[in-house]
Amino acid sequence: MSCDRAAVSWPDWPIQSVELAVMALTLRGLAADRPLGLRVLTGDDLLDRPIGWVHPTELTDPQAFLEGGELLLTTGLALDEETSRGYVRRLVDAGVAGLGFGVGLSHDEVPRALVETAAEVGLPVLEVPRETPFIAITRAVSRAVAADEYATTVRIGKAQQELTRTAVGKGGPAGVLRKLAKLIDGWVLLFDHASAEAAPASAHAHAGSVREEAKHLRSGTRAFALDGEEVVLQTLHTRARRILAVGTPEPLDTAGRHVVNAAVSLLSLALEQDLTLTHAWWDLRKGAADLLAAGQYELAFGLITTVWGDPPEPPWAMVALVGAPAQRHRVGDALDGDSSLFFAEWGSAMLVVGRSGGDVLDRALAAAATVPPMYAGLADPVRLEDFEVGAEQADLAARAAEADGKPLVTFAEHSARGLLSLIDPVVARIYAENVLAPLRAHDETGRGDLVGSLRCWLEHHGHWDIAAARLGVHRHTLRNRIRKAEELLGRDLDSPGVRAELWVALQA
Repeated sequence: MSCDRAAVSWPDWPIQSVELAVMALTLRGLAADRPLGLRVLTGDDLLDRPIGWVHPTELTDPQAFLEGGELLLTTGLALDEETSRGYVRRLVDAGVAGLGFGVGLSHDEVPRALVETAAEVGLPVLEVPRETPFIAITRAVSRAVAADEYATTVRIGKAQQELTRTAVGKGGPAGVLRKLAKLIDGWVLLFDHASAEAAPASAHAHAGSVREEAKHLRSGTRAFALDGEEVVLQTLHTRARRILAVGTPEPLDTAGRHVVNAAVSLLSLALEQDLTLTHAWWDLRKGAADLLAAGQYELAFGLITTVWGDPPEPPWAMVALVGAPAQRHRVGDALDGDSSLFFAEWGSAMLVVGRSGGDVLDRALAAAATVPPMYAGLADPVRLEDFEVGAEQADLAARAAEADGKPLVTFAEHSARGLLSLIDPVVARIYAENVLAPLRAHDETGRGDLVGSLRCWLEHHGHWDIAAARLGVHRHTLRNRIRKAEELLGRDLDSPGVRAELWVALQA
């Protein structure tokens, strides 16, 4: 590995100079050590291979004693022109980095067959002169390996310090992600089922592919290739399932893996602390809203003023945003810091309160637009003493928007619907489906339109001739249909109360 490559890989790392000075020793670096007097016979283009260790042996088949990556040293005591070819191929199969052949003892020169075969199969061969003892080569490699391990230890320690300072400082989890991306010279994604944070921001482009791969990971670590890069997934030790994805052009080395593990531990701790603190803040906001609903205005205003600043002056515009818990929390994050608004969870909605006549609705909708789909309901104006009523009105309007698939419904629009405006749209729909289910099941058989006939009959106050004419059927046919509906529903359609309930169900 060249110095230029090291500088590119770690551009902003404060211990860059340490890594430049003590990289893993390569065959090229060893051959350049002039006191050793080594001569390269084959594999000039393969000399950038790192040397994992040195192993002297005179065995003709040392494969059982090798792990791969070694520089093998031999004097060729048991080798000749015939046996050299098979010997070289066995070394290649064992994955050695190269072969150092000592001359001047068993052989005056390296066997020609060995050199030819090594050139053919891609095995670097270094000629070791008689005056260079193998122990000198072993010492040179040993010093380089020790220095490299020390540099790795220093690099890990420095990186852990950088990550820790970031985690406990103002950077928080987002800062840890940015620092980690720089330390590994790659990109990172931290995601859960609903959202993802990326460093750098361009890493969001990988979110879809990473999420798909994460479906195969229950816990622990998983590695896979993505667009020519290695991506490592690591689950965090948090109550909510979160996964850290790390992408690098080359597989992580030992130091890189330690750095990622340190980041996982810090992120797990920071996120759990953030989660606990976040829950406490949400509970505090909800408590202030409950005080307002209970008429404890002095206590509520004192709490809001102390923690978040002066509350907006009533009368208020109140916006309810309906969505999943994660969506509501992200809306809260978007609104946090705006002292002219107060927001809190209200049931399963996010309630946003601001001065009537201001731009409360626009700001609430802008925050909701960052996490679609969400549905909004507006109650405006609302007096201080009507806080609970206004909150319920905004919530009902938001649920009507959700039921209708509209981004916004005002309570004024919702209340214009009459009796149904007083019923939760979801509850009304479920009620209607249950009540009318026997009639719909009958109609699906093609034996008559009981639902349509009942609707028309009720619209015309039970007048047989007018309803039958509107439906285009004989009045006796209509009587039979209504009788069948009465039988399936198990209700007396002569009862005004039953007719009213069925009419509400048909409208819902």
